[in-house]
Amino acid sequence: MRAHRASLYPGLLLYRGILWLALPFVVLRLWWRGRRDPTYRPRWQERFGFYTGPQTQGAVWFHTVSAGETIAAAPSIRAMAVDSDNGLSVLVTTMTPTGSEQVTALLGDTVGHCYAPYDFTFAVRRFLTEVNPRALILMETEIWPNLILEAKARGIPVILVNARLSEKSARGYQRLSWLSQRVLECFDLIACQTAEHAQRFIELGASAEKVQTVGNVKYDLEVPADTKEQAAMLGRPQRRYWIAASTHPGEEALVVQAHLAALESHPNLTLLLAPRHPNRAAELELLLNRHTQSTEATWCRYGDWVTQTEQPTSEHSIVLIDEMGVLMPLFCLSEVAFVGGSLVPRGGHNPIEPASLGTPVITGPHDFNFSQVFSDLIAARACRRVSETSLAPALAALLNDPETRQAMGVAAGAVVAANRGARQRTQDLLTQVLTGQPFGG
Repeated sequence: MRAHRASLYPGLLLYRGILWLALPFVVLRLWWRGRRDPTYRPRWQERFGFYTGPQTQGAVWFHTVSAGETIAAAPSIRAMAVDSDNGLSVLVTTMTPTGSEQVTALLGDTVGHCYAPYDFTFAVRRFLTEVNPRALILMETEIWPNLILEAKARGIPVILVNARLSEKSARGYQRLSWLSQRVLECFDLIACQTAEHAQRFIELGASAEKVQTVGNVKYDLEVPADTKEQAAMLGRPQRRYWIAASTHPGEEALVVQAHLAALESHPNLTLLLAPRHPNRAAELELLLNRHTQSTEATWCRYGDWVTQTEQPTSEHSIVLIDEMGVLMPLFCLSEVAFVGGSLVPRGGHNPIEPASLGTPVITGPHDFNFSQVFSDLIAARACRRVSETSLAPALAALLNDPETRQAMGVAAGAVVAANRGARQRTQDLLTQVLTGQPFGG
Protein backbone atom coordinates (compact mmCIF):
# COMPACT_ATOMS: atom_id res chain seq x y z
CA MET A 1 0.00 0.00 0.00
CA ARG A 2 2.86 2.38 0.74
CA ALA A 3 3.93 2.28 -2.92
CA HIS A 4 0.50 3.66 -3.88
CA ARG A 5 0.75 6.73 -1.67
CA ALA A 6 2.04 10.13 -2.65
CA SER A 7 5.63 10.93 -1.70
CA LEU A 8 5.73 13.29 1.22
CA TYR A 9 7.47 16.67 1.14
CA PRO A 10 7.34 19.61 3.56
CA GLY A 11 4.68 21.56 1.66
CA LEU A 12 2.38 18.54 1.47
CA LEU A 13 2.85 17.76 5.16
CA LEU A 14 1.92 21.33 6.05
CA TYR A 15 -1.15 21.22 3.77
CA ARG A 16 -2.32 17.96 5.31
CA GLY A 17 -1.80 19.30 8.81
CA ILE A 18 -3.92 22.33 8.00
CA LEU A 19 -6.65 20.10 6.57
CA TRP A 20 -6.75 17.98 9.73
CA LEU A 21 -7.12 21.10 11.83
CA ALA A 22 -9.91 22.26 9.51
CA LEU A 23 -11.83 18.95 9.58
CA PRO A 24 -14.24 19.90 12.41
CA PHE A 25 -15.04 23.17 10.67
CA VAL A 26 -15.62 21.38 7.36
CA VAL A 27 -18.09 19.03 9.03
CA LEU A 28 -19.78 21.94 10.78
CA ARG A 29 -20.03 23.90 7.51
CA LEU A 30 -21.59 20.92 5.72
CA TRP A 31 -24.13 20.58 8.54
CA TRP A 32 -24.87 24.31 8.44
CA ARG A 33 -25.35 24.31 4.67
CA GLY A 34 -27.69 21.36 5.08
CA ARG A 35 -29.80 23.41 7.47
CA ARG A 36 -29.99 26.33 5.05
CA ASP A 37 -30.30 24.20 1.92
CA PRO A 38 -31.74 20.69 2.51
CA THR A 39 -30.34 19.46 -0.82
CA TYR A 40 -26.92 19.28 0.88
CA ARG A 41 -28.15 16.72 3.44
CA PRO A 42 -28.52 13.50 1.41
CA ARG A 43 -25.47 11.40 0.47
CA TRP A 44 -23.13 13.31 2.77
CA GLN A 45 -21.07 10.13 3.23
CA GLU A 46 -19.91 10.42 -0.38
CA ARG A 47 -18.06 13.60 0.51
CA PHE A 48 -15.82 11.52 2.77
CA GLY A 49 -15.01 8.87 0.18
CA PHE A 50 -17.81 6.33 0.68
CA TYR A 51 -19.04 5.32 -2.79
CA THR A 52 -22.13 3.09 -2.85
CA GLY A 53 -23.17 3.44 -6.48
CA PRO A 54 -22.99 0.90 -9.32
CA GLN A 55 -19.71 -0.90 -9.93
CA THR A 56 -17.32 1.51 -11.65
CA GLN A 57 -13.93 -0.20 -11.35
CA GLY A 58 -11.73 1.12 -14.15
CA ALA A 59 -14.09 3.94 -15.14
CA VAL A 60 -12.91 7.28 -16.46
CA TRP A 61 -13.55 9.70 -13.61
CA PHE A 62 -14.78 13.09 -14.78
CA HIS A 63 -15.10 15.79 -12.11
CA THR A 64 -17.31 18.73 -13.15
CA VAL A 65 -17.80 20.65 -9.87
CA SER A 66 -21.15 22.45 -10.37
CA ALA A 67 -23.93 23.13 -12.88
CA GLY A 68 -22.01 25.31 -15.34
CA GLU A 69 -19.09 22.92 -15.70
CA THR A 70 -21.44 19.95 -15.99
CA ILE A 71 -23.42 21.59 -18.79
CA ALA A 72 -20.20 22.45 -20.65
CA ALA A 73 -18.72 18.97 -20.26
CA ALA A 74 -21.90 16.96 -20.85
CA PRO A 75 -21.57 16.53 -24.65
CA SER A 76 -17.99 15.25 -24.33
CA ILE A 77 -18.92 12.95 -21.45
CA ARG A 78 -21.95 11.66 -23.35
CA ALA A 79 -19.85 10.91 -26.43
CA MET A 80 -17.31 9.05 -24.31
CA ALA A 81 -19.97 7.11 -22.42
CA VAL A 82 -22.02 5.95 -25.41
CA ASP A 83 -19.07 5.03 -27.63
CA SER A 84 -19.24 1.28 -27.30
CA ASP A 85 -16.04 0.81 -29.31
CA ASN A 86 -13.81 2.31 -26.64
CA GLY A 87 -15.08 0.03 -23.88
CA LEU A 88 -15.10 2.87 -21.38
CA SER A 89 -17.44 3.44 -18.48
CA VAL A 90 -17.64 6.94 -17.02
CA LEU A 91 -18.11 8.19 -13.46
CA VAL A 92 -19.07 11.85 -13.05
CA THR A 93 -18.65 13.65 -9.73
CA THR A 94 -19.76 17.09 -8.65
CA MET A 95 -19.45 19.17 -5.49
CA THR A 96 -22.88 20.84 -5.49
CA PRO A 97 -26.49 19.62 -5.61
CA THR A 98 -27.10 21.79 -8.69
CA GLY A 99 -24.26 20.01 -10.46
CA SER A 100 -25.71 16.67 -9.40
CA GLU A 101 -29.10 17.66 -10.81
CA GLN A 102 -27.51 18.52 -14.15
CA VAL A 103 -25.73 15.15 -14.33
CA THR A 104 -29.07 13.41 -13.87
CA ALA A 105 -30.87 15.66 -16.34
CA LEU A 106 -28.23 15.66 -19.09
CA LEU A 107 -26.56 12.25 -18.75
CA GLY A 108 -29.08 10.06 -16.97
CA ASP A 109 -28.02 6.45 -16.48
CA THR A 110 -25.32 6.56 -19.16
CA VAL A 111 -22.81 7.40 -16.41
CA GLY A 112 -22.23 6.64 -12.76
CA HIS A 113 -22.56 9.59 -10.43
CA CYS A 114 -21.80 10.71 -6.88
CA TYR A 115 -20.30 13.64 -5.00
CA ALA A 116 -16.52 13.97 -5.10
CA PRO A 117 -14.63 13.31 -1.86
CA TYR A 118 -13.23 16.23 0.06
CA ASP A 119 -9.45 16.51 -0.26
CA PHE A 120 -8.63 14.65 2.93
CA THR A 121 -6.15 11.79 2.53
CA PHE A 122 -8.47 9.22 4.13
CA ALA A 123 -11.40 10.23 1.87
CA VAL A 124 -9.35 10.38 -1.33
CA ARG A 125 -7.62 7.05 -0.68
CA ARG A 126 -10.87 5.28 0.17
CA PHE A 127 -12.52 6.61 -2.97
CA LEU A 128 -9.60 5.78 -5.28
CA THR A 129 -9.43 2.25 -3.88
CA GLU A 130 -13.17 1.73 -4.37
CA VAL A 131 -13.36 3.22 -7.87
CA ASN A 132 -9.83 2.55 -9.19
CA PRO A 133 -10.35 4.94 -12.13
CA ARG A 134 -8.62 4.47 -15.46
CA ALA A 135 -8.07 8.25 -15.64
CA LEU A 136 -8.98 11.37 -13.66
CA ILE A 137 -10.28 14.33 -15.66
CA LEU A 138 -10.77 17.63 -13.83
CA MET A 139 -12.50 20.76 -15.10
CA GLU A 140 -11.11 24.30 -15.20
CA THR A 141 -9.43 25.06 -11.84
CA GLU A 142 -10.13 21.97 -9.74
CA ILE A 143 -6.55 21.51 -8.51
CA TRP A 144 -6.76 19.47 -5.30
CA PRO A 145 -3.30 18.44 -4.03
CA ASN A 146 -4.12 15.20 -2.19
CA LEU A 147 -6.41 13.96 -4.93
CA ILE A 148 -3.93 14.65 -7.72
CA LEU A 149 -0.85 13.39 -5.89
CA GLU A 150 -2.54 10.22 -4.67
CA ALA A 151 -3.96 9.46 -8.13
CA LYS A 152 -0.57 9.97 -9.73
CA ALA A 153 1.08 7.69 -7.14
CA ARG A 154 -1.28 4.92 -8.30
CA GLY A 155 -0.34 5.45 -11.94
CA ILE A 156 -3.66 7.07 -12.85
CA PRO A 157 -3.37 9.67 -15.66
CA VAL A 158 -4.44 13.11 -14.41
CA ILE A 159 -5.88 15.61 -16.89
CA LEU A 160 -7.15 19.18 -16.54
CA VAL A 161 -9.53 20.28 -19.31
CA ASN A 162 -10.95 23.68 -20.19
CA ALA A 163 -8.24 24.90 -17.84
CA ARG A 164 -8.10 28.53 -16.85
CA LEU A 165 -5.87 30.50 -14.51
CA SER A 166 -6.49 34.20 -13.99
CA GLU A 167 -3.72 36.60 -13.05
CA LYS A 168 -5.14 36.79 -9.54
CA SER A 169 -5.24 33.01 -9.15
CA ALA A 170 -1.73 32.68 -10.59
CA ARG A 171 -0.41 35.06 -7.95
CA GLY A 172 -2.07 32.94 -5.29
CA TYR A 173 -0.51 29.74 -6.60
CA GLN A 174 2.86 31.49 -6.79
CA ARG A 175 2.63 32.27 -3.09
CA LEU A 176 1.84 28.59 -2.49
CA SER A 177 4.57 27.27 -4.78
CA TRP A 178 5.92 25.22 -1.86
CA LEU A 179 2.82 23.07 -2.38
CA SER A 180 1.52 23.70 -5.89
CA GLN A 181 4.61 23.13 -8.04
CA ARG A 182 4.81 19.38 -7.41
CA VAL A 183 1.06 19.11 -7.89
CA LEU A 184 1.19 20.79 -11.31
CA GLU A 185 4.06 18.50 -12.32
CA CYS A 186 1.68 15.53 -11.94
CA PHE A 187 -0.62 16.47 -14.83
CA ASP A 188 -0.38 14.36 -17.96
CA LEU A 189 -2.30 17.03 -19.88
CA ILE A 190 -3.50 20.57 -19.20
CA ALA A 191 -5.83 21.67 -22.02
CA CYS A 192 -6.13 25.45 -21.64
CA GLN A 193 -8.70 27.96 -22.81
CA THR A 194 -6.14 30.54 -23.96
CA ALA A 195 -2.41 30.91 -24.58
CA GLU A 196 -2.23 33.31 -21.62
CA HIS A 197 -3.65 30.67 -19.28
CA ALA A 198 -1.23 28.10 -20.70
CA GLN A 199 1.76 30.35 -20.06
CA ARG A 200 0.70 30.91 -16.46
CA PHE A 201 0.51 27.17 -15.82
CA ILE A 202 3.98 26.69 -17.31
CA GLU A 203 5.44 29.52 -15.23
CA LEU A 204 4.03 27.88 -12.10
CA GLY A 205 5.76 24.58 -12.81
CA ALA A 206 3.62 22.57 -15.24
CA SER A 207 5.59 20.71 -17.90
CA ALA A 208 5.49 22.78 -21.12
CA GLU A 209 5.09 19.74 -23.38
CA LYS A 210 1.99 18.69 -21.45
CA VAL A 211 0.25 22.08 -21.72
CA GLN A 212 -1.92 22.65 -24.80
CA THR A 213 -4.10 25.56 -25.89
CA VAL A 214 -7.43 24.35 -27.30
CA GLY A 215 -9.95 27.13 -26.61
CA ASN A 216 -12.99 27.29 -24.35
CA VAL A 217 -15.37 24.32 -24.64
CA LYS A 218 -18.20 26.50 -23.33
CA TYR A 219 -18.30 28.16 -26.76
CA ASP A 220 -19.49 24.80 -28.12
CA LEU A 221 -22.82 25.31 -26.42
CA GLU A 222 -25.71 23.22 -27.72
CA VAL A 223 -28.75 25.50 -28.00
CA PRO A 224 -31.97 23.45 -27.80
CA ALA A 225 -33.86 23.51 -31.09
CA ASP A 226 -37.07 24.68 -29.44
CA THR A 227 -35.53 27.63 -27.55
CA LYS A 228 -37.15 30.31 -29.69
CA GLU A 229 -40.49 28.52 -29.55
CA GLN A 230 -40.29 28.35 -25.74
CA ALA A 231 -39.40 32.04 -25.57
CA ALA A 232 -42.38 32.93 -27.73
CA MET A 233 -44.68 30.94 -25.47
CA LEU A 234 -43.35 32.67 -22.36
CA GLY A 235 -43.47 36.22 -23.71
CA ARG A 236 -46.59 38.34 -23.32
CA PRO A 237 -47.86 40.68 -26.04
CA GLN A 238 -46.88 44.30 -25.57
CA ARG A 239 -44.33 43.39 -22.86
CA ARG A 240 -40.56 43.96 -23.09
CA TYR A 241 -38.03 41.91 -21.12
CA TRP A 242 -34.48 42.07 -19.83
CA ILE A 243 -32.69 39.57 -17.61
CA ALA A 244 -30.23 39.73 -14.73
CA ALA A 245 -28.73 36.24 -14.53
CA SER A 246 -26.54 34.52 -11.92
CA THR A 247 -26.75 37.44 -9.51
CA HIS A 248 -25.20 37.48 -6.04
CA PRO A 249 -25.96 39.29 -2.78
CA GLY A 250 -25.16 42.97 -3.23
CA GLU A 251 -26.17 42.94 -6.90
CA GLU A 252 -29.91 42.36 -6.76
CA ALA A 253 -30.62 45.70 -5.07
CA LEU A 254 -28.64 47.53 -7.76
CA VAL A 255 -30.41 45.62 -10.52
CA VAL A 256 -33.86 46.30 -9.07
CA GLN A 257 -33.06 49.99 -8.66
CA ALA A 258 -31.94 50.19 -12.31
CA HIS A 259 -35.13 48.43 -13.34
CA LEU A 260 -37.40 50.76 -11.37
CA ALA A 261 -35.64 53.72 -12.99
CA ALA A 262 -36.20 52.19 -16.44
CA LEU A 263 -39.90 51.64 -15.69
CA GLU A 264 -40.43 55.39 -15.67
CA SER A 265 -39.78 55.46 -19.42
CA HIS A 266 -40.78 51.88 -20.23
CA PRO A 267 -43.81 50.93 -18.08
CA ASN A 268 -44.25 47.68 -20.02
CA LEU A 269 -40.76 46.43 -19.08
CA THR A 270 -40.31 43.18 -17.11
CA LEU A 271 -37.14 42.21 -15.24
CA LEU A 272 -36.36 38.48 -15.14
CA LEU A 273 -34.28 38.20 -11.96
CA ALA A 274 -32.36 34.92 -11.78
CA PRO A 275 -30.10 34.56 -8.73
CA ARG A 276 -27.08 32.28 -9.03
CA HIS A 277 -28.50 30.20 -6.19
CA PRO A 278 -32.30 29.80 -6.47
CA ASN A 279 -32.49 28.70 -2.83
CA ARG A 280 -32.05 32.40 -1.95
CA ALA A 281 -35.61 33.03 -3.13
CA ALA A 282 -36.96 33.72 0.38
CA GLU A 283 -34.22 36.29 0.96
CA LEU A 284 -34.99 37.96 -2.37
CA GLU A 285 -38.71 38.06 -1.61
CA LEU A 286 -37.91 40.41 1.28
CA LEU A 287 -35.71 42.54 -0.99
CA LEU A 288 -38.38 42.78 -3.70
CA ASN A 289 -41.09 43.64 -1.20
CA ARG A 290 -38.91 46.35 0.30
CA HIS A 291 -38.02 47.96 -3.03
CA THR A 292 -41.48 47.81 -4.59
CA GLN A 293 -43.70 48.65 -1.61
CA SER A 294 -43.80 52.38 -2.36
CA THR A 295 -44.08 51.95 -6.14
CA GLU A 296 -46.61 50.62 -8.59
CA ALA A 297 -44.23 47.82 -9.57
CA THR A 298 -45.30 44.27 -8.74
CA TRP A 299 -43.47 40.95 -8.80
CA CYS A 300 -44.16 37.21 -8.83
CA ARG A 301 -42.30 33.91 -8.80
CA TYR A 302 -41.40 32.11 -12.02
CA GLY A 303 -43.84 29.25 -11.49
CA ASP A 304 -46.78 31.64 -11.08
CA TRP A 305 -45.69 33.66 -14.10
CA VAL A 306 -45.48 30.58 -16.32
CA THR A 307 -48.78 29.01 -15.29
CA GLN A 308 -50.96 32.10 -14.71
CA THR A 309 -52.68 33.48 -17.78
CA GLU A 310 -54.71 36.17 -16.06
CA GLN A 311 -53.82 39.71 -17.13
CA PRO A 312 -52.60 41.01 -13.73
CA THR A 313 -50.02 38.21 -13.41
CA SER A 314 -48.82 38.49 -17.00
CA GLU A 315 -48.01 42.16 -16.47
CA HIS A 316 -45.87 41.87 -13.36
CA SER A 317 -42.84 44.16 -13.47
CA ILE A 318 -40.43 41.61 -11.98
CA VAL A 319 -40.31 37.82 -12.20
CA LEU A 320 -38.14 36.01 -9.65
CA ILE A 321 -36.58 32.98 -11.35
CA ASP A 322 -36.37 30.37 -8.59
CA GLU A 323 -35.81 27.29 -10.76
CA MET A 324 -32.74 25.78 -12.42
CA GLY A 325 -32.40 24.95 -16.09
CA VAL A 326 -34.83 27.54 -17.48
CA LEU A 327 -32.53 30.38 -18.56
CA MET A 328 -32.00 29.68 -22.28
CA PRO A 329 -35.50 30.70 -23.45
CA LEU A 330 -35.37 33.64 -21.02
CA PHE A 331 -32.11 34.85 -22.59
CA CYS A 332 -33.78 34.50 -25.99
CA LEU A 333 -36.80 36.49 -24.80
CA SER A 334 -34.70 39.32 -23.32
CA GLU A 335 -33.52 42.46 -25.09
CA VAL A 336 -30.55 42.86 -22.71
CA ALA A 337 -28.75 40.40 -20.42
CA PHE A 338 -26.80 41.45 -17.34
CA VAL A 339 -24.42 38.66 -16.25
CA GLY A 340 -23.98 38.63 -12.48
CA GLY A 341 -21.13 37.98 -10.12
CA SER A 342 -19.49 40.98 -11.75
CA LEU A 343 -20.72 44.00 -9.78
CA VAL A 344 -19.34 42.23 -6.71
CA PRO A 345 -15.86 40.63 -6.69
CA ARG A 346 -16.96 37.08 -7.58
CA GLY A 347 -15.29 37.03 -11.00
CA GLY A 348 -18.41 37.01 -13.16
CA HIS A 349 -20.28 34.14 -14.77
CA ASN A 350 -20.59 32.69 -18.25
CA PRO A 351 -21.86 35.18 -20.88
CA ILE A 352 -21.76 32.67 -23.73
CA GLU A 353 -25.38 31.53 -23.34
CA PRO A 354 -26.94 34.96 -23.99
CA ALA A 355 -24.28 35.78 -26.59
CA SER A 356 -25.04 32.58 -28.52
CA LEU A 357 -28.68 33.71 -28.77
CA GLY A 358 -27.78 37.18 -30.03
CA THR A 359 -28.66 38.99 -26.80
CA PRO A 360 -26.58 42.08 -25.93
CA VAL A 361 -24.56 41.56 -22.74
CA ILE A 362 -23.79 43.84 -19.80
CA THR A 363 -21.15 42.98 -17.20
CA GLY A 364 -19.73 44.63 -14.12
CA PRO A 365 -15.99 45.26 -13.62
CA HIS A 366 -15.27 41.97 -11.81
CA ASP A 367 -15.37 39.47 -14.69
CA PHE A 368 -11.95 37.81 -14.30
CA ASN A 369 -13.36 34.24 -14.31
CA PHE A 370 -14.28 34.75 -17.97
CA SER A 371 -11.84 37.54 -18.77
CA GLN A 372 -10.98 36.32 -22.28
CA VAL A 373 -14.63 35.76 -23.23
CA PHE A 374 -15.63 39.21 -22.02
CA SER A 375 -12.61 40.75 -23.75
CA ASP A 376 -13.64 39.10 -27.02
CA LEU A 377 -17.23 40.30 -26.65
CA ILE A 378 -16.21 43.84 -25.70
CA ALA A 379 -13.70 44.05 -28.56
CA ALA A 380 -16.51 43.04 -30.94
CA ARG A 381 -18.82 45.66 -29.36
CA ALA A 382 -21.17 42.91 -28.24
CA CYS A 383 -20.86 43.66 -24.53
CA ARG A 384 -20.69 46.74 -22.31
CA ARG A 385 -18.90 46.92 -18.98
CA VAL A 386 -20.69 48.95 -16.30
CA SER A 387 -20.22 50.03 -12.69
CA GLU A 388 -22.71 50.27 -9.85
CA THR A 389 -23.54 53.83 -10.88
CA SER A 390 -23.58 53.32 -14.65
CA LEU A 391 -25.77 50.20 -14.75
CA ALA A 392 -29.04 52.16 -14.86
CA PRO A 393 -28.00 54.64 -17.61
CA ALA A 394 -26.41 51.83 -19.67
CA LEU A 395 -29.63 49.81 -19.46
CA ALA A 396 -31.73 52.84 -20.41
CA ALA A 397 -29.47 53.62 -23.38
CA LEU A 398 -29.80 50.11 -24.78
CA LEU A 399 -33.56 49.97 -24.25
CA ASN A 400 -33.86 53.20 -26.22
CA ASP A 401 -31.63 52.08 -29.10
CA PRO A 402 -32.91 49.06 -31.03
CA GLU A 403 -30.30 49.46 -33.78
CA THR A 404 -27.44 49.20 -31.28
CA ARG A 405 -29.04 46.18 -29.64
CA GLN A 406 -29.36 44.52 -33.02
CA ALA A 407 -25.72 45.21 -33.89
CA MET A 408 -24.52 43.97 -30.50
CA GLY A 409 -26.56 40.80 -30.82
CA VAL A 410 -25.17 40.01 -34.28
CA ALA A 411 -21.63 40.65 -33.05
CA ALA A 412 -22.17 38.42 -30.00
CA GLY A 413 -23.34 35.54 -32.16
CA ALA A 414 -20.33 36.00 -34.44
CA VAL A 415 -17.91 35.81 -31.49
CA VAL A 416 -19.44 32.54 -30.33
CA ALA A 417 -19.38 31.06 -33.85
CA ALA A 418 -15.73 32.07 -34.38
CA ASN A 419 -14.60 30.32 -31.20
CA ARG A 420 -16.28 26.96 -31.62
CA GLY A 421 -14.23 23.79 -31.94
CA ALA A 422 -12.57 23.47 -28.54
CA ARG A 423 -14.69 20.46 -27.63
CA GLN A 424 -13.42 18.38 -30.53
CA ARG A 425 -9.82 19.45 -29.96
CA THR A 426 -10.16 18.48 -26.30
CA GLN A 427 -11.70 15.11 -27.16
CA ASP A 428 -8.84 14.40 -29.55
CA LEU A 429 -6.28 15.11 -26.84
CA LEU A 430 -8.17 12.99 -24.31
CA THR A 431 -8.17 10.09 -26.77
CA GLN A 432 -4.42 10.44 -27.20
CA VAL A 433 -3.80 10.37 -23.45
CA LEU A 434 -6.18 7.47 -22.80
CA THR A 435 -4.64 5.40 -25.60
CA GLY A 436 -1.05 6.29 -24.75
CA GLN A 437 -0.36 8.26 -27.92
CA PRO A 438 1.96 11.28 -27.90
CA PHE A 439 0.32 14.64 -28.57
CA GLY A 440 -0.09 15.14 -32.28
CA GLY A 441 0.24 11.41 -32.86
